[in-house]
This record gives sequence, structure tokens and C-alpha cells, in this order.
Amino acid sequence: MTAAPQPEILAAFEAAKGFMPVDEGLALYAAAVEAGRLGLPLLEVGTYCGRSTILLADAARRAGVTALTVDHHRGSEEQQPGWEYHDPQTVDPEIGLMDTLPTFRRTLHKAGLEEHVVALVGRSPQIAALWNTPLALVFVDGGHTDEHAGADYASWAPHVAPGGLLVIHDVFPDPEDEFTGQAPYRVYLRALESGEFTEIAVTGSLRVLRRTPPTAPAGETPAPEDRAPAPGDETAAPDDRASAPGSETPAPEGQTSAPNDRASAPEGETPAPEDRAPAPEGRAPAPRPGTPAPGSAASAAARR
Repeated sequence: MTAAPQPEILAAFEAAKGFMPVDEGLALYAAAVEAGRLGLPLLEVGTYCGRSTILLADAARRAGVTALTVDHHRGSEEQQPGWEYHDPQTVDPEIGLMDTLPTFRRTLHKAGLEEHVVALVGRSPQIAALWNTPLALVFVDGGHTDEHAGADYASWAPHVAPGGLLVIHDVFPDPEDEFTGQAPYRVYLRALESGEFTEIAVTGSLRVLRRTPPTAPAGETPAPEDRAPAPGDETAAPDDRASAPGSETPAPEGQTSAPNDRASAPEGETPAPEDRAPAPEGRAPAPRPGTPAPGSAASAAARR
């Protein structure tokens, strides 16, 4: 069953400033919940006012991990004055530049999710250059030029853990203009062509891709410590198990090792049968002390 947010979380998402449709938001939430099972952080590139961050934060809360969101909060190209997606309410009246950080913080506070999110304020490639933690999910939803979308992909996709998810927003095969999906679509194709990601879900303009676990080169068997044992393979590591019968370590050449690791009997003392090496093939073992020789009268009497 696909995971879905609680009604109050969905209501907070719908009330927040932003552009993501509900169906794509639900697909993002389901992907984030699935990825959260890896026990690693979830990261978003392109915070804006926190609409999609609400869903990632709630999925992170549910998984017991942290949601991270990266943005310089000065708005992307299509959000600047004169463009269709510009919102005058996001402009700082003192400096005359966009600043979506205060709105983002109010969004998280109203949703009750502040403690589950770390906001990384700065340019995406700068932050990624300092990053070295594997991520369960990377959601690329930042600038929509080739320069910015390509840099976001190149900077963050390598940090997606094996089995983790790469989610790309605003993917339109036939976009109307350069700011409505050409660059995200090219990033999507680039991810598929790399051979490192496989598409697993499509909802509207949202694409969900899974990182393919690395495989050993042709003809090369992965090292035992790098792979899980195959079903029915009960062979344990040599130092973690007792030696199998017949696998005792041979004694150095010229030295006879006593079976069962027992010390040899003192000189002149006849070892007990279990401590002696077996007689050579075809030769009867020597009789135990006090045992009548075969064919003797005492032996015959003993058989009566």
C-alpha cells in the first residue's frame, strides 16, 4: 500500500506557497517514505517557501531521519520580477531582493515540523562540495537552466546511496520554454544514460529513479565480505566457525600431528588406542596390552 501523509500534513502542504500539484506531492511523499527505510537523510535542492519540504520533513519524521533542504533563498530565474512565477510578497523591502527564508520558516513552524528539518542556506554546488554523507533520497527541484539543473545533478547524484532514490521535478519532454522543463528533462535523460539509475515511477512531471547497486566486473566474483551469503549457503568465515571434518590444518612437513590436538604420550609409555595413529593399510593393529593374541587358547576361551 502506498504511504500517504496524514490529513493535517496534506492540508499544510496545500496551504503553503509553491507550485507542486497534489498528485505529484503525494508521489514525492511515497518515494520519501520508501527511501527513509535506508536510515539515511533525505535531501531537497530548491526549498522556495517550503511546500514540498513539508512532505519530506514528515516522511523523515516517520523514518526517524533528518530532512535537509538546500537553497540560497534569492529565487530562481523564473521567480524574478517580470516573470510569470514572481511573487512580490517574497521580496525583502529593505534590500529589494527576493528572500524566501522567512516564509519558509513560517511554513515549517505552522506545520509543526521545524525539528525534523535542517535548512542549508547557500548555493547548491558550494554546499555539495563540502558534503560527504550518503543520502537515501535527493530531490532536484532548483534552478531550471541547464547550468543550474545540471550542476545540481552533478553535485548531488553521486551522494545517493545504492538503493536510494533520485527524484527530479518539472520534467517535460516538450516544454514550452526554457524555464518549464527543458533542463530538468535533459538531467533526467542524463541520469538514465549514466546507467546508474533506473526509472521506477512517473507522476505528472515528477520522475522517481533508483540508484542501481554496483555490480562486479564480468567474470569477477565479489569478495565474501562485500556480499550477503546466497540462500542455503551456510559457509561461515574461516575464523568464525569450527573446522569441518577432514579440513584440519596439516602439520608441517616431517612433523606428525597428534589427532584431536592431543599431546603425544611420554616416551616409553604406550598411548591409549584413541591417541595412536591408525595402523598402515593392510596391517592389523597391535593388540592392546593384556589382550590375548588371535588364535591363542586364551582368545578361544574368551570367545566361548
